[in-house]
Amino acid sequence: MKLGYQTNTWGGVVGHPAGVTSVKDLYYLANGSTEEALKDITEAGYTGFEIFDGNLMQYKDKKDELLKLMNDHSLTLVGVYTGGNFIFPDILEEEILKIESVAAFASEVGALHLVVGGGAVRTNGILESDYTALGHALNKVVEIAEKYNLIASYHPHLGTNVQAPEQLDKLMPLTKINLCPDTAHIEAGGGDPVSVIKKYVDRIKYVHFKDYKNGEFLPLGEGHQKFAEMIKILEEANYDGWITVELDSYADPKQGAKISRSYLTQFEKVNQA
Repeated sequence: MKLGYQTNTWGGVVGHPAGVTSVKDLYYLANGSTEEALKDITEAGYTGFEIFDGNLMQYKDKKDELLKLMNDHSLTLVGVYTGGNFIFPDILEEEILKIESVAAFASEVGALHLVVGGGAVRTNGILESDYTALGHALNKVVEIAEKYNLIASYHPHLGTNVQAPEQLDKLMPLTKINLCPDTAHIEAGGGDPVSVIKKYVDRIKYVHFKDYKNGEFLPLGEGHQKFAEMIKILEEANYDGWITVELDSYADPKQGAKISRSYLTQFEKVNQA
């Protein structure tokens, strides 16, 4: 079992302020220290990490510094997370160019996965044509990922036009992109993550684990997600990829990472038996 952790817990999730007036600069950001995050992630027992596009691009002109950090902590850059509206033709080219710049740099520093969220919800509601537009845009993302030897996956997310299970079922036939199930977002959107993983297991190359209870995202084992069932489905499908634990915010980020890592040891023992 290859385990990574998202750096976004260190500082919480924000967006780059330049993105308000410039689509090409509209990155996700964790408003904390990447250096501290990588140190804590290693000490909590993980061997990989995922990072937001904005935090990754902060190292664009100091690549050696990032590579040294990764080497010092013996960490693999599992993936970078990015996103877009994807349904508005007038800005799609800018969104795609932004994602390509992220993918190019991610590839330079050894990333494996390109994870994207998005699909805007219009002020007056979702149009059925939005799913076709989103599928078309995601196919462009796949082409970019392939160009830079990355694996592209779509991440359903609350607040997008693909948060409910029936919305995901509309999208998936319209695109060739892989699925990165975020187990807590799926449940919060009204779905059953066990059923989603079982249904789309052949299109899953990367997974996000996050626990959930009473409307709150939690460290693994503190909610009611059925991780044992999910892992069993993945193992039966011979899944040998990374599982990245994610937690948008936690009072003590390192402690949250340690709680989840401790919880996952039970599945490693089963695998070794």
